[in-house]
Amino acid sequence: MLLVETIGKSGLDAAISAALVPWRKPRTVHDPGKILLDVGLAVALGGDCLADVGMLRAEPAVFGPVASDPTVSQLISTLAAGGQRVLAALRTAPRQSASCVRGELQL
Repeated sequence: MLLVETIGKSGLDAAISAALVPWRKPRTVHDPGKILLDVGLAVALGGDCLADVGMLRAEPAVFGPVASDPTVSQLISTLAAGGQRVLAALRTAPRQSASCVRGELQL
């Protein structure tokens, strides 16, 4: 729960979502930023593969809606195909979230 709250309070969730807008397909249900953060949370909780987001799915009151395994896998494939463009976009997110915490940037 502490990780989830920290991500939200720091603005990292909004910053990653904003960074991944170019890779969000029209009419998608799950936000790519949330999916990527869910994968990170699963790893932080001891997971070692994409399917381990299932442990988050088992606790919707804590983690909210979590994408299905095929959706997670498809996003990771899409982001991997984006290569350096995706990495450059994701590198901006921590700076944006830090600015948001200091009140310098409103997302």
